[in-house]
Amino acid sequence: MSPFRCLLLCALCLPLTASAHDYPTSGRVEYVLECMQKHDGKYEYLYKCACVIDRIAAALTYDEYVEMSTALRNRTMAGERGALFRDPPSVRQAAGKYKAIEADASKACHVAPR
Repeated sequence: MSPFRCLLLCALCLPLTASAHDYPTSGRVEYVLECMQKHDGKYEYLYKCACVIDRIAAALTYDEYVEMSTALRNRTMAGERGALFRDPPSVRQAAGKYKAIEADASKACHVAPR
């Protein structure tokens, strides 16, 4: 048996493990669909928006992503419920960090800001 075949068989026997930054498919799809919708549903944004969520996933765990993106999305909510996302410094900081990560990813993936 050739060394290449041995190496290939060994690689196939290794267990597949998910990385700490592995996002559920549904989370990635939701992000891409929302991103495409912001850009008039243009098909070219399918790949660009997928690139953005891949870069976000490289920077944040899924739990961090959910927490930070929720803070950013809901900070404009009116009333007392919105105050939970506007007032606490830690929530404002998380929203700001997410916004910066998303902006960097969008720039790298050629997604125009909207």
